[in-house]
Amino acid sequence: MKRAERQYALVDLLRGARRPWSAARLADEFGVSSRTIERDIASLQLAGVPIYADHGAAGGYSILREYSLPPLNLSATESLAVLAGLALLDSSPYQGAARRARAKIAAVMKEEHRAPVQEVLGTMRVIDAVAATDDVVPLGMLADVIAARRVVRITYLGEDENGAPDPAGTTVRDVETMGLLRAGDSWLLSGWCRLRQAIRGFRIERITRLEILGEEPATRDPASWEADLARWPTRRLA
Repeated sequence: MKRAERQYALVDLLRGARRPWSAARLADEFGVSSRTIERDIASLQLAGVPIYADHGAAGGYSILREYSLPPLNLSATESLAVLAGLALLDSSPYQGAARRARAKIAAVMKEEHRAPVQEVLGTMRVIDAVAATDDVVPLGMLADVIAARRVVRITYLGEDENGAPDPAGTTVRDVETMGLLRAGDSWLLSGWCRLRQAIRGFRIERITRLEILGEEPATRDPASWEADLARWPTRRLA
């Protein structure tokens, strides 16, 4: 059994269990070592699966009863579309939430769909401008400040006349965050730039430092952002 398949099966087992399962018992069930089970559980916890340990003689691993989705009755193609779409957010400010959602979808997927869906997902590749692990500013922080509509102070890497990164053109900007844009292979933080006194978009891979300021932003007409977006062929996600 492959590692991913074992982890899916582990989640399914714990979801249906009436009592906690010890690492030793789980190891016997899956034919692996206790250490392997502990690594699997640690990986699942990092992905957002709410597995917890009960201590004592009758203790072991359990999963929160609330960890389930209502029956979605997704077809294999629909499951593939959802998982692929969430995977595309892996280089976005919502990477953490997307990974947790992927784990939940995978946990409730029909057993007969797992192998074909994983096989097709394994053939997909995405060429991103910057790998998510290389970002200087944590992507999850951007998601939080945008949701809260906070003012941020960013250090922004400039570019030369050919559009290449140019440290000599680096600036510090105070930005009233307004939203996110996906432009080609990049995500942009959009907001009111106080330096330029206009709406600007900032490629997140060029934000080398971000500080959340302790002030409430001015109330601005949301139509100004819509008017700025009207220059581009954008589409809403909701």
